[in-house]
Amino acid sequence: MSPFGSWSSHVPVQMSCPVSGVGVRCWIGCQGRVPDRMVSMWEFMFSHHKNQLQLATDLKAIEISGFPLETSKHHHERTIQLGNVIKEWHDHFDNLVKNQKLYIQTLHSWLKLNLIPIESSLKEKISSPPRAQSPPIQGLLHSWQELLEKLPDELARSAIASFEAVIRTIIIHQEEEMKLKDKCEETKKEYIRKRQAFEDWYQKYMQRRTPPDMTDTDRATESNPKDPVVEKQLLVDTLKKRLDEETEAHQRLCIQVREKSLGSLKIRLPELFRVMSEYSYACLEAYGRLRLIVQSQHSNGSSQGS
Repeated sequence: MSPFGSWSSHVPVQMSCPVSGVGVRCWIGCQGRVPDRMVSMWEFMFSHHKNQLQLATDLKAIEISGFPLETSKHHHERTIQLGNVIKEWHDHFDNLVKNQKLYIQTLHSWLKLNLIPIESSLKEKISSPPRAQSPPIQGLLHSWQELLEKLPDELARSAIASFEAVIRTIIIHQEEEMKLKDKCEETKKEYIRKRQAFEDWYQKYMQRRTPPDMTDTDRATESNPKDPVVEKQLLVDTLKKRLDEETEAHQRLCIQVREKSLGSLKIRLPELFRVMSEYSYACLEAYGRLRLIVQSQHSNGSSQGS
């Protein structure tokens, strides 16, 4: 299906008739609504992107505190969802640009195959070369194609792709943060488990000790330099130190991810919607000029038919 709805279904029907004044008016009546609708659409898109640009510009005023707010699973899923939406946006935009140009090229090909001059008689057909026809749609298609070629679609496509890359980078940073969080959780579980095991062991160990051992701890330590209590306590303390280091590293990474993410959005979002605003305005102006061409053809067709 073409990006212009059912417009293409009208063209062969109109062009299969002689291009008389009535035919011109009939064609203009059916096709003249298309530029109007495209102008309305791009006018809406331009207004929409302008509002988005303003919101994205206001984002620059947002500041974050040094509190390490970590990335939740829900937040990460929404970021992935945003990345997928941006990718779909990029694909749809690419299809829009390609299909518009392909549609015009298809109509050009149709004209070459089907636009046959109608001769007044067999004698004229044999003796005279075919007379070239220039129906209104031919000039319109040339103008339309020129306008499409001048649109800054490469800039818009590049801006969307760049923003998609930014979101993918944020997703990677969030995944690194969440992996470190999982590592901290595992270390914490291991620490709690070993600390509890040590406390249980220590309580039983102290109950088994003899009174002399309890009253003369210095001599007991000298006679048994490898005190099991010291060794086991050292293992627990080492694990606690590792947990503290991993927790501190996770908190630093949380702050870095937030700062990098917000910093990227502050730069890229305004740039994205600035480019899209310019593109939608260029489309608005292009279809506005196309509408003027159609209106001019309508006026000429009306004067010829009168």
